This record gives sequence, C-alpha cells and structure tokens, in this order.
Amino acid sequence: MKKKKDSRWVTQTLAALATNSYLPGFFGERINIYKGKLKNACVPGLNCYSCPGAIGSCPIGSLQAVAGGRKHDFSFYVVGTLILFGMLLGRAICGFLCLFGFIQDLLYKIPTPKIKVPHKVDKPLRYAKYLMLIVLVFILPVVLTNAFGLGSPYFCKWVCPAGTLEGGIPLLASDEGLRNSIGFLFYWKASLLALILLASVFIHRPFCKYFCPLGAFYGLFSKISLWRMTLDKDKCIDCGKCEKACPMNVAVRKDINVPECIRCGNCKRACPTNAIRTQYGFRDAKRKEPKLQPTQTN
Repeated sequence: MKKKKDSRWVTQTLAALATNSYLPGFFGERINIYKGKLKNACVPGLNCYSCPGAIGSCPIGSLQAVAGGRKHDFSFYVVGTLILFGMLLGRAICGFLCLFGFIQDLLYKIPTPKIKVPHKVDKPLRYAKYLMLIVLVFILPVVLTNAFGLGSPYFCKWVCPAGTLEGGIPLLASDEGLRNSIGFLFYWKASLLALILLASVFIHRPFCKYFCPLGAFYGLFSKISLWRMTLDKDKCIDCGKCEKACPMNVAVRKDINVPECIRCGNCKRACPTNAIRTQYGFRDAKRKEPKLQPTQTN
C-alpha cells in the first residue's frame, strides 16, 4: 500500500507567514512591533504579540489582559472570538494554524531515537495544561493585582516558550538596552524554551500535549466542533495502525474526537481500509455505502 503524503506543512507554512507578515518589523536598526488596528483582533494560534512580524494578538495573552484588566466588557469580545474559533475548528487550529506547533513538528523530524512517554506518566501529565489555563490565565491575573487593580499576564511572563522564541529573543538581539537589563526572568524562560525545544526532538509535540493552555481551551470543543474525525467501525479491522501513527497518543478506535486530537490526519493516512474520514459540518458522519440492486433473471 502506497504511503499517503502529509501536506499539512503547506498550510502550516502559509499560516505562519500570514500571521507574521509585518515585514517592516524585522528591518531597521531596532526591531519594531506592529501596533496597528489589526492588533485588536486575535489570531487563532499561539503567536506572541511581541513577535516583530505579528499582525494580530495572541489569544492567551488577550485572555490574561482582560482577566487582569478593569475593562471587563472587552472580555466578551475576546472570549467570544475564542469560542467561535473553538466551534469552527477546535484543535485543528493546533494541527494546522499554530506556529509553535509547527516548530515542534519540524524538530521531531530530526532523525534521532524517539521517546514514547509511558502511559502512567503521560495521562496525568496531560492535565497540566488545564492547570495552566485555570490558574495562570484566569485565576492569578484576577486575584494577584497591583495597587491600580491590574493583574499580570502570568503565563506569558513566566512560562510561554512561544513568546520567548518569537518575541523575546528577536527584541533582545536588536536592542542593546534590553540586553543590558537581562535578569533572572529571561534566563528562567530561556531555560524552559531550551528544554521544550530539546524535548521536541525526541517527543512529538510535548508542549502541545502537556502544557499549552490554548490547546486545553480548544480541546473543550472537540465533541462539538464542526471539524472532526469519524471512524467507520464496519470498515475498521483493528490493525492499530491509526494509533501508532497518532502524534498525540489518542486511542483512536475507542474515541476519536477526544480533546487531545489535533485533526492532523495521520490516523486517516495510516488506515489501510479508509475507515477514518475528516468531516466538517453537522451531517451524520457515517458514510453510507450504496446498496447493490438485485439483478433480474429471465
């Protein structure tokens, strides 16, 4: 059976270029961040506001900003936008539109021995991203505020590796004043980034699996998202090739549309009987085979 090619990288590349298309931000004596009207809108994936080419705002950064701010009416717009993204695409955003997810995919392609995280470690570790979402994105910005009643973006400030890679490092590279002010916080975040990038060479998408709060949020819509995967159990021969191909360790034959599924289509390409399909919309997922009409004999 000829192996089906994964052309997802084309969409991932185009999405990365589209969401970071402010080219003037990369040129000049000092890197300049785009601050135009487009920054009032959120892009779907994890893409740092401070990236020199970013033309939109990061969803997680925006959530923290409204949670820790005083203008809570704006929070309806941000949360509503993310709910819309979740309903329309769900975690397909992680599989197709997220730059940091794409970077992890590329690193995993480096030819090295790969590590499969044991189930007893993998399963509980997956809940870490929900803790990130609840504690760092929602609770701390509301509870821990300054004298003006404003909270800090704790996830962006202390954890986000995408922000360090896409925003922090380019800005430091172009600004001597910023380099002279480097302290513990940058070294801490740079260390986290290095660990995640190194782990991505051996483990498929470790940040997406275990620590990304945006993936946790979109995962809440996996059962109701318009973009979902379907499994025809009449065609399934229980060969297990789908589960071996899944980068997110989903038990495809048990339940395909779980919060971990990023809709990458690896299971679909690996299936020898074409039992797995991608569906978009509200229609019944199961493909109905045409019934054979009995032939008449004289």
